[in-house]
Amino acid sequence: MIVLGIESSCDDTAAAVVENGRVVLSSVVSSQDRIHARYGGVVPELASRSHIEAIVPVVEEALARAAASLDDIHGIAVTQGPGLVGSLLIGLSFAKGLSYVKGLPLVGVNHIESHPYAAFLAEKGEDREVPSFPFVSLIVSGGHTTLMYFEDYTKYKILGQTLDDSAGEAFDKVAKLLGLGYPGGAVIDALAKEGSSQAITFPRPLLGKGNLDFSFSGLKTAVLTHVRSLGGPPSEAHLKDIAASFQEAVVDALVTKGLWACRDAGVRDLVVAGGVASNSRFRSRLTEMASKEGLKLFIPAPKYCTDNAAMVASLGTRLLENGSFAGLELNALPTWEGF
Repeated sequence: MIVLGIESSCDDTAAAVVENGRVVLSSVVSSQDRIHARYGGVVPELASRSHIEAIVPVVEEALARAAASLDDIHGIAVTQGPGLVGSLLIGLSFAKGLSYVKGLPLVGVNHIESHPYAAFLAEKGEDREVPSFPFVSLIVSGGHTTLMYFEDYTKYKILGQTLDDSAGEAFDKVAKLLGLGYPGGAVIDALAKEGSSQAITFPRPLLGKGNLDFSFSGLKTAVLTHVRSLGGPPSEAHLKDIAASFQEAVVDALVTKGLWACRDAGVRDLVVAGGVASNSRFRSRLTEMASKEGLKLFIPAPKYCTDNAAMVASLGTRLLENGSFAGLELNALPTWEGF
């Protein structure tokens, strides 16, 4: 089964062609970082307009790279939510149009639920191990920080989630208050490598045993309070220490609760996905923890951690196989509660 995936939940326009839910024949992502950088965050109206401009060339390029035409496609999977409603509607409208004209089955995909499917992806000719069910997934993206227990491809339950800011949002907001620009994750990661993670003791919220929820709003405020206490801009060396100490606090919370969730669920496979899973310190700490605890760790390649359409096509393949088809009434669901 060859599936065309379309993703437009936030500020990346993406399309991918995936075979049998695993083999990536093509994956194209058009980023809007340059557009939103001047504002320090995503501007929904600008994001929607950019999706309109990018959707056709992105899908055409995905098909071209896969050496495929729409006649080779067996179904279309499109992100239905959660996300910015204006952005979602661009991808949905385009996917519904293709489905109607070509008579192709269509499925709507939960963007957050699709992130763990990046762990099942492989390049053509690549033979790699994939997670075994049941497994725990820690999804750490710009909008969500969520722990999920997957019993099967489409059967899961939520174990814990953020009560306020997501980890990715905290990275972006701390980068902004430090004057590091947007997006902030990669900049903080780079600075932290030259700083001391023990220089400043920032809080690790909700690290009470038994609680699998997350909270990063207080940590963000702690960084702001520390910067204000300096009485002026931090030196270059201290800026690196702030970045390293903040990053370590976030990573501590994520790694600790990922481990607790695996123990509580009695599983040995842990899948970590989402944009923050590209962070080098996070990946290193996860690898250390998994080795010590005897867990099998699955972290997608960085290009499949951030928003992409290959993961959407992978989950979409399972939904198509189950006959979970959508009609032209398919609409955007900006929040998870809508699913």
